[in-house]
Amino acid sequence: MNRLLTIFMLIAFGLISNDALSQQDAQYTQYMYNTISVNPAYAGSRGVMSVMGLHRSQWVGLDGAPRTQTLTLNTPIGDNNRVGLGLSIVNDEIGPTDETYFDIDFSYTIPTSDTGKLSFGLKAGGHLLNVDFQRLTQFDINDPNFENNIDNKFSPNVGVGIYYHTNKFYAGLSAPNLLETDHFDEDATINNNNSSTFIAEERINYYFITGYVFDLSDSVKFKPAVLSKLVFGAPLQVDISANFLLYDKLTLGAAYRWSAAFSAMAGFQISDSLMIGFAYDKESTELGRTQFNDGSYEVMLRFELFRKYNRMLTPRFF
Repeated sequence: MNRLLTIFMLIAFGLISNDALSQQDAQYTQYMYNTISVNPAYAGSRGVMSVMGLHRSQWVGLDGAPRTQTLTLNTPIGDNNRVGLGLSIVNDEIGPTDETYFDIDFSYTIPTSDTGKLSFGLKAGGHLLNVDFQRLTQFDINDPNFENNIDNKFSPNVGVGIYYHTNKFYAGLSAPNLLETDHFDEDATINNNNSSTFIAEERINYYFITGYVFDLSDSVKFKPAVLSKLVFGAPLQVDISANFLLYDKLTLGAAYRWSAAFSAMAGFQISDSLMIGFAYDKESTELGRTQFNDGSYEVMLRFELFRKYNRMLTPRFF
């Protein structure tokens, strides 16, 4: 099994010269609480300062499996709440790589009706990439492409998004990283007569998110939602979820990631300001049927700071 994992990791991080790995953004099951990470237009849309922390351990039991930590903050500013500001910090680890994203988000909102609002967003920042090739078991220890580690390689980031919502409906379209960056071994470029060896290629991730809240009774709300992600060179990813909010306190739901995983979710509104959420994924692929994969886990904590004149009477479901 260790040999199989080694082969997988070596292939995944570009052992074959002149081939490129399409690197995607971090994956979340509780994406409905983490919209700002993928769409800057969401900043300030809840009308209060919102701070969210999330940890995800994917494919628990597999050596080198992905682990993600996320911290976001967003708030409206000004008396009319038309301008929103946000901050996102994401640390994504997989195998010998460690990548940290840090972004600042800006949004501007235009009222389109008594309840409808259309927001436009910009994201700017960058990320640092580290790759420790010493953590890999290499078949060719003299391979010049893996002699030098990658340490804090900086790449800039610019993203855009639009987001529309009413009291019951929301939809957003975004591309949080418009700059495609190639990570390569510069020494190999010199030694191989300008023949670059790509370690990873950042490609544009396109996101579409939508959902609708149905009031089934005075105490029960039902929200189906969809998140789709498109990366050229990779299969289309579609997440379909359904959540029930009971008495504005308890959230229970399930989700399906198309041809990938089934998920269960639960959340509890501890107070007007504090919410906690949990999620579990079980792979529906061959990977999920191995004894070395115990599934994926997420835990989320959200804190919201209310102003006296802008207090939400009931927690919004998105």
